[in-house]
Amino acid sequence: MWKRCRYHIAVFFAVIGPGFITAMVDNDAGGILTYSQAGAKYGYLPLWTLLPITLLLIVTQEMSARMGAVTGKGLSDLIREEFGLRTTFVVMAVLVLANLTNMIADFAGIAGSLEIFAIPRYVSVPLGAALVWLLVVKGSYASVEKIFLFACVVYVAYIVSAILVKPDWKEAALYSVRPVLMLQGAYLYMLIGMVGTSIAPWMQFYLQAAVVEKGVTAKEYKESRIEVIVGCIAMSVIAFFIIVACASTIYAVEPRDLQVPADAAAALRPFGPYAYLLFAAGLFNASLFAACILPLSTAYSVCEGLGFESGVNQRFREAPIFYWLFTGLIVVGGAVVMWPRFPLVKMILFSQVINGILLPVVLIFMTLLINKKKLMHEWTNSRLYNFVSWAAVALMIGLTMALVALSIQDLMRGTS
Repeated sequence: MWKRCRYHIAVFFAVIGPGFITAMVDNDAGGILTYSQAGAKYGYLPLWTLLPITLLLIVTQEMSARMGAVTGKGLSDLIREEFGLRTTFVVMAVLVLANLTNMIADFAGIAGSLEIFAIPRYVSVPLGAALVWLLVVKGSYASVEKIFLFACVVYVAYIVSAILVKPDWKEAALYSVRPVLMLQGAYLYMLIGMVGTSIAPWMQFYLQAAVVEKGVTAKEYKESRIEVIVGCIAMSVIAFFIIVACASTIYAVEPRDLQVPADAAAALRPFGPYAYLLFAAGLFNASLFAACILPLSTAYSVCEGLGFESGVNQRFREAPIFYWLFTGLIVVGGAVVMWPRFPLVKMILFSQVINGILLPVVLIFMTLLINKKKLMHEWTNSRLYNFVSWAAVALMIGLTMALVALSIQDLMRGTS
């Protein structure tokens, strides 16, 4: 009994990395600003969304990890084999554009977090881009993964920040289980952004590629599944404390939209320097962390889908397309943010809404693939997983259509 238990513990620590990292990096600059905006504008009201979001996140991440472990192939690779090169090319083109907006958001997070400490973006963004490039290009998968796992620990800063502001825990607990829906354009925009930032399309491509590169197989899948679930729950816990911190500080004084990334951290200043500094440090860590993962995820996806060599265990000369695409995304993402009048917060929130709108497309491909017996054998989806996946597709399409309808209605009112 003890020997068997020790074996499972050893395997768990051997496979830990892809699922936990993917879930935690989901709280990037886009995630932090989206959750901060939700708390600042609506208080504790959006907390209820974290329960269904966590369920959907666990289902989608588990599906990705399972496909990677069973097939030994990345998601884009499977899309190419099963749906053809033309479909793959369209999906990859859309994914690159979506991920580019997320890259810009993360460099905006780096700029915004360090502007709190009076460091101009002309200094912070180039240095951040150089650090990201060197870390991935000069490192191996094992070394890069260790650094990413350490970066996950820094997210504890948000839990400490929220506790320091002494929120109303009873009210927070109440709104965590009481759904509130409003047919308002701004509220739907926020809801789609919260889903998009929590279950971003790039995550599924990165997680599956990382599981394959780490060498996780169906034999170690049970331990990998536990790691994925733990990472998803940890991500939602961090999101909960971010919303609570901003609801207790900004919303409690004056409900409003955030204008700059520093707004959320600055609101914590009256509660002592530690809450303020920890929130700012967390934003920088999350932005830099995601600025590594996002271009990496995109390069993995595109190279797998189009048949090029990929992986951080490869050298530059062995996988030139992979590394040049990775480099190009960093350069473009950083260069856009250098524009002096660049609307940091608006861009960050917009990028998360784009994620939410594109999520159904990725979920459709994933659900169709994972139910193919010839690929997954006995590892196909259960009825519950299929129900959650297809329900999420229908819900996100419905929310998007409602948002478009309300936006057109508001536009017509403004022109009349």
